Amino acid sequence: MQNSLHIVMAQTSQRVGDLAANMAMMRAVRARHRDADLILFPELQLIGYPPEDLVLKPALSERAAKMLDELAADTADGGPAMLVGSVERDADGLLYNIIALLDGGRVVARRRKHDLPNYGTFDEKRVFAAGPLPDPVLWRGVKLGLPICEDGWLPDVCRHLADAGAELLISVNGSPYEIDKDDRRLTQVFASRVAETGLPLIFLNRIGGQDELVFDGCSFVLNADGSTAHRLPDWQEVEVATHWSRGADCRWHCAPGALATWDAHPADLYAAMVVALRDYVDTNGFPGVVLGMSGGIDSAICAAIAADALGPDRVWCVMLPSRFTSEASLSDAAAAAQMIGARHDIIPIVPAVEAFDQMLAGSFADRDVDITEENVQSRIRGVTLMALSNKFGHMLLTTGNKSEMSVGYATIYGDMAGGYNPLKDAYKTSVFALARWRNENLPRLSKNPVMPVMPDAIITKPPSAELRPDQKDEDSLPSYAELDLMLHGFIEEDLGVDAIVERHGFDRDVVARIERLIAIAEYKRRQAPPGVKLSRRNFGRDRRYPITHGFRTA
Repeated sequence: MQNSLHIVMAQTSQRVGDLAANMAMMRAVRARHRDADLILFPELQLIGYPPEDLVLKPALSERAAKMLDELAADTADGGPAMLVGSVERDADGLLYNIIALLDGGRVVARRRKHDLPNYGTFDEKRVFAAGPLPDPVLWRGVKLGLPICEDGWLPDVCRHLADAGAELLISVNGSPYEIDKDDRRLTQVFASRVAETGLPLIFLNRIGGQDELVFDGCSFVLNADGSTAHRLPDWQEVEVATHWSRGADCRWHCAPGALATWDAHPADLYAAMVVALRDYVDTNGFPGVVLGMSGGIDSAICAAIAADALGPDRVWCVMLPSRFTSEASLSDAAAAAQMIGARHDIIPIVPAVEAFDQMLAGSFADRDVDITEENVQSRIRGVTLMALSNKFGHMLLTTGNKSEMSVGYATIYGDMAGGYNPLKDAYKTSVFALARWRNENLPRLSKNPVMPVMPDAIITKPPSAELRPDQKDEDSLPSYAELDLMLHGFIEEDLGVDAIVERHGFDRDVVARIERLIAIAEYKRRQAPPGVKLSRRNFGRDRRYPITHGFRTA
């Protein structure tokens, strides 16, 4: 009977669909840990998570099966076994999310994911079939319970594994970041699995950005008494060796290791934005980003995030002043770009605005000047920035926040144009908090360790689109402090007007107006660029509302 185990937790990134790169990375990890007994990798490590409908291509599952056998063949050298996430198609054509144990030159066991999440960002029932309740895997005299992600978030699978004689639970995950989710995983969800089963548990999660999702890692080991033996860092690829021994009571125990400190709020929010943007830009092969630098807080914090993610030499800030742009905005934009060390250009849009005024004069002759002319300015800026993007290859960064996206306070084909938006799921009040934090702190992951990153005047001045004289956001909207409370109730909690009024005491007509604005702006959000998910419920993957509907709670 084996009484000790050396298990390596590989908290790694993945590239969806790039099986060759994922396999090469796993081989490199194994080569670095020849003295280990077992190396663990996150959920679907071979094909990348989440694969979405890409996994429905027969060629992908066929290639995955071939490469899994190749990885298994590597283990014939007498070195460490590997636990690898992949996919499997059965004789009936059903596709499964699996974990495979590779040892001695072959696949010695496979287990299929039983609980398939189908809420929020998850759509697994769309592409996978559910496997049966999995039994433990007997490996080198040890019975391993292998719940795959959601299998560990709910009690049934772990309870079944414990009843079937499992001695150690190993939960491989693809668990995206959300605010406060790191502590919830450890202290609520998986601590409960340990308490219910009396078994020690390894929780392993991936890191890195994948389109609108970002994964924070935050892996850990819990002993059977509920104590934490290891906490792996957030936002970092790490390989951590854990050392296990079987006691006189035949129970496995992990020797204490390092307990990393995870980012507190809002540092975690900022790190999520940096990692998501970095991986989106780099994985898709852009040389850098370009953005409109207005002198306002949204563009200033986006520029700072981009410089931290990519380095300031890959960030191009462009001020596009109109006749309504204030001298303060011009100087603030230039100062912010200089503070982060990014390129800063000025391209006035006045000639283009005048040309459009002349071009449309006949058609608009019997109409008063209104929001149409304001939107023309925004769209001219969008066209100009897209021209720079097309000519030089830089991805256009969009800078609208979640508060604006919620109520449609943005111009479609104007300031909504772009390839990615770091602030898409960040309310305006969060933007203010992030700006204050970044001015006083250096992020761990930064490629631009400077501070502060913007003038205080950008944070303290009233927000304005500057599309007409003396314009302020709060001319059209409630204060952002009040608006964001309403929006959180409507979007994150699905509350109705009366419930929000009762909770906060806001004017009912104002709350009802905000509900209407959220509903009628859905068509804009459908055409918005992707952006990193930060909250429990973002626009797009989490919240899928019809564009056309007539339901209101007021």
